[in-house]
Amino acid sequence: MRFETLDTDVLMFVGNDHESVATAFLDGDDALLVDSLGSIEDARELQRVLCLDLGKTVRVVAATHFMSDHIAGLSVFPQALTLAHRNYRHSFLSQNRPVDALYREPRLVFDHAMRLRWGRHELRFVHNPGKTMDHLSVDVPSADLVCAGDNIVGRIVYLSKADPAMIRAAIQRIRRFGRSTVIGGHIGRFPAAALDHAIAYLDRLRELVIDIRADASPDADDRIAALAIEACLAPGVEPVAFEREWHRRNLEAIVAQRIFALDTAVAAREGGA
Repeated sequence: MRFETLDTDVLMFVGNDHESVATAFLDGDDALLVDSLGSIEDARELQRVLCLDLGKTVRVVAATHFMSDHIAGLSVFPQALTLAHRNYRHSFLSQNRPVDALYREPRLVFDHAMRLRWGRHELRFVHNPGKTMDHLSVDVPSADLVCAGDNIVGRIVYLSKADPAMIRAAIQRIRRFGRSTVIGGHIGRFPAAALDHAIAYLDRLRELVIDIRADASPDADDRIAALAIEACLAPGVEPVAFEREWHRRNLEAIVAQRIFALDTAVAAREGGA
């Protein structure tokens, strides 16, 4: 597990499982976690570092979204207050590989927005559906950062079963917070430019798929499956291994679920109008 101090009272942990991220906000010896890693092994290592080595007690665990690769700490910190958006079950049931053993009912749920004072910080939990219907952004103005969850995956996005237009709108809403640091659900932290890069990737991927589908050639699916990530990235962005892997999964989802087929039909209709 990778551990990084972002500020005197803000710590970031990146687990080995899916490079999932947990962010700890400290109030003296008390800690609040935004997300809690993707496996029991990673969550126990987080517990060792945060609780045993640093002497902190985890009082609150908040989920940016209720998918298995972000909620392992719910089992490891059973006494903590757990919070999530009220659509948490929808998110858990919609994932491709739910891990039922990690599921715990959150004790506090809310609808649109909530503010929580924690030490010197005010954490602003804002419902921001995109990758999932329960997605939260956690804006922390005093730390000049925002936790974006899986509405970005590095400098790209992961489509899975989501509506690409919703993901794009979610990223735009994150941009409006105006924070210089964005903490993703995976890999770690990024400068604010990562939000523009993720939108550029999504727009270019959509454009390329529409162009291929518009040809109506019999090998369209093969051409989509062969799209290189470099053809979709913003200029100057060099992909890391994790982004390459999730780009590959995007291509699989696009072919299997006919993602962007509606966009192709709308574009054809408007072009012929």
